[in-house]
Amino acid sequence: MSEISFYRLVIADDHPLFRGAMREAVSGLFERVEIAEAGSFEQISELLDRGGDVDLILLDLAMPGVRGFSGLLYLRAQYPSVPVVVVSATDDPSVIRRCMDFGAAGYIPKTLGVDVMRQGIMAVLQGGLWTPPDIDLDAAADPEASAALARFATLTPQQVRVLMMLSEGLLNKQIAYELSVSEATVKAHVSAILQKLGVESRTQAVIAASKIEIGQWPPATAAQH
Repeated sequence: MSEISFYRLVIADDHPLFRGAMREAVSGLFERVEIAEAGSFEQISELLDRGGDVDLILLDLAMPGVRGFSGLLYLRAQYPSVPVVVVSATDDPSVIRRCMDFGAAGYIPKTLGVDVMRQGIMAVLQGGLWTPPDIDLDAAADPEASAALARFATLTPQQVRVLMMLSEGLLNKQIAYELSVSEATVKAHVSAILQKLGVESRTQAVIAASKIEIGQWPPATAAQH
């Protein structure tokens, strides 16, 4: 008799009711499963740093402590062996494409029914990628957005965290305190971030970061003829 697989999942969403609904949907898939819940980005990091293998993270893009795609980018860089499925209220093809470009293993709009959600989760746990079948991702390509995403993908996990904190308006000494590093280290990270993003100031870096939030790209130049 074959051994029953045991899975460990993290549901990351700041709405307790939705976490409960996802827990119910996921629980029905497995005979043996351990599900942890996180209501903020900090809680996700704590769960992953605590040790033990996590088989899948179900991540909402809009959570306390994270802006737009930066949380996904950080998780993929810091914990590359843990697949992340984005579960979001939006079904915008350009958002889905960006998530997949940033290394998500799947994307599940919250509007989908339980059965379809389960299909997506199982496809990823079996090593595949999953996006809604009725959405054309090829039509969503945006050269400007793709170039910006490629630049952001070169940031290290610590640099992503520093950029997230810059976006929240924190000063170097506050970032140093939060990350338990020296101010000199923070300054070095900021310099590297500016260089990698091709910008000249902290303000420009924050603006660049804000553009990778959902729906924040400026109108495509093609639309202006």
